[in-house]
Amino acid sequence: MEADEFLKKRFRELADKAYNHNIYTFTGFLGMSELSDFYSMERELSFIPWEAFGGAENCERMMVRFGSEEQFGYEEAFPITCLQIKPLMQKFADKLSHRDFLGALMNLGIERDTLGDIILKENEGYLFCTQTIATYICENLTRIKHTPVLCKESNVIPTEKDEDLQEMKVQAASLRVDGMIAKVYHMSRGESLEQFKQKRVFVNGRLCENNSQLLKEGETVTVRGYGKFVFISCYGISKKGKMNVTVRCYGKK
Repeated sequence: MEADEFLKKRFRELADKAYNHNIYTFTGFLGMSELSDFYSMERELSFIPWEAFGGAENCERMMVRFGSEEQFGYEEAFPITCLQIKPLMQKFADKLSHRDFLGALMNLGIERDTLGDIILKENEGYLFCTQTIATYICENLTRIKHTPVLCKESNVIPTEKDEDLQEMKVQAASLRVDGMIAKVYHMSRGESLEQFKQKRVFVNGRLCENNSQLLKEGETVTVRGYGKFVFISCYGISKKGKMNVTVRCYGKK
C-alpha cells in the first residue's frame, strides 16, 4: 500500500512540475499494475495533458509523458532507445527466452523502470530502454546464458504483426471477460476467477476487477503469466446457443 502511495505521489510531482514550469516530464517505464494506478488518477491529473508510450504499438511497459505541444509550443520525444541484442553466432546459440534476456539484463544491476518491453524475433531480442542506460547496456551485456551476444542500437522498431498472432475460434455462453479467459486459456471457471482475485487481469491496460464485464470488439485482455488476446468478433450462434467468437492470441510475455 505504501508503494502505491509513493508512486501516486511521484505522479503528482511530475504533473505539477510540467504544469508549473512548462516543461515535459517523464516517468520511468511502468508495468501494468503501475499503469493501472496511474489511470486511477486521470481525473485528479486532468489539469495537464499526458500520453503513455512504450516505444512501439502494443507495448505493455510504457512511460507517461506529462505535457503537450499545444500547451508548451514545442514537441519533445520520449527518451526511449531500441536496442537489438543478437547472438554472435546463431548456429551455436542457446534457444533464448524472454526470461533469459530479462535475467541477463537484471544481472547488470539495472533498475527495472529503465527497461521496457523485450520483443523476440528469431532468437534475437529487441529491447526498449531509457536513453540514459542504453550505452551501459551495449558495453556490458555480452552474454546471455552460455551465448555471447552483440548489443547495438537498432534503426528498426519491431512491432507485433498480425502474422505473429494466433487466431482462435471459441464458443462461449456470453462475452463476459471471466468466461472468455476460461475458454481461451482452457481454465475452469474457478481458475479464471482466481486470476481476478490475484489482480492479474487487465483490459486495455487497465486492471479489471469486474469479472462479469462484457468485452467489446477490439479490446485487449491481458492475463499475467498466460499472455494476452484481442477480442475480434462474434460471428454467430451455435446450434446449442453458444456464441461463436474469434480472438487473436499473443504469446506469453
